[in-house]
Amino acid sequence: MAGTLFRSFFNNTLSLYKINTSNVRSLHTATVAYAARKGTRAKARAKKVKVEVTKIGFIPHNQRGRDKSLKINLNKHADDTHKIESKDDVYPMKYYRWVVYTAEEAVKAHQETHHPSMYNVPDALVYARVEINMEAVKKNRYVDSFTRLCLLPNIFPRDEERTILAFCKGPELMDGARAAGATTVGGPELIKKIQDGTIKLFEYDYIIAHPNIITELVPIRGLMKRRFPNLHSGTLDTDLVNLVKKYAAGVQYRVVQDEHQKNYGSVEVPVGRLNMDPKLVAENIGALLKDVQSARPKRDGLFITRCIIVSPPSAETLKIDPFVYVDRTLSKEVQDDSDDEVDAVSAAA
Repeated sequence: MAGTLFRSFFNNTLSLYKINTSNVRSLHTATVAYAARKGTRAKARAKKVKVEVTKIGFIPHNQRGRDKSLKINLNKHADDTHKIESKDDVYPMKYYRWVVYTAEEAVKAHQETHHPSMYNVPDALVYARVEINMEAVKKNRYVDSFTRLCLLPNIFPRDEERTILAFCKGPELMDGARAAGATTVGGPELIKKIQDGTIKLFEYDYIIAHPNIITELVPIRGLMKRRFPNLHSGTLDTDLVNLVKKYAAGVQYRVVQDEHQKNYGSVEVPVGRLNMDPKLVAENIGALLKDVQSARPKRDGLFITRCIIVSPPSAETLKIDPFVYVDRTLSKEVQDDSDDEVDAVSAAA
């Protein structure tokens, strides 16, 4: 009897235990199942997100990642004074100073490379590549890109034609302007033709004038717009003959500021041909450097940092000393004048 009671009690206890464990298991498995469903839904939503892929063309293996290396800022104002001078004729330029030639020696060297037995271009153009420090008077300020027109002392033929429209009064001025190279010269009658439309202003590269007719040009000022002759742009002068020569045979150049390095500017200007006397080309180089130097701000330090003579199709670059023609630093008089200007501005403020 006792065994029967014990057996029944044990079975009832065991059945109760099974029921409780099943309930507990169902509770915990529901939480796990919900977390699993939540993760599955998140993965499904992530798959629906569209990823934009930019297609890049084929890049050779030796050029991959090259853009990243180019973004490294390198100082373009090269200075090799820390290198030693070579005593041999043949040497790696990477480890020695760049040889400095005179302007005449550089032109003669290019004449040898362009000989008929080599490049066979004896009348190739000679270019002067001038590098400039664009720092202004104030710190963190720089000189903007600028355009100038320089009349070189020795004129040489170039592959371009310029048309010049000159306004003036008087037969002597008109004859002198025509002889100097002006395309069209005239006075009040020329203004009437422009108003009638028989003469188009856009057909001329430059428009210059003498002060004796400047008041009569006011009616066509709207047609000229920014090309209206004025002293600031240098298109208005009493010496009309030299003004015509300057625009007819002068060399126009533009000093461009580097996009990534604000204190670096450069310009490449034709200064002659190889079939000219090297002395004449050297005179043109000196005149160009003086014209570039005239635009320097009133500050200490170099403005022209380097000058290189090149002559395509040759890849040879020959360095010359620009300070043979221009001063390395500002004179004391100019520095004193600049200091007085700064003091006056500060006193006025």
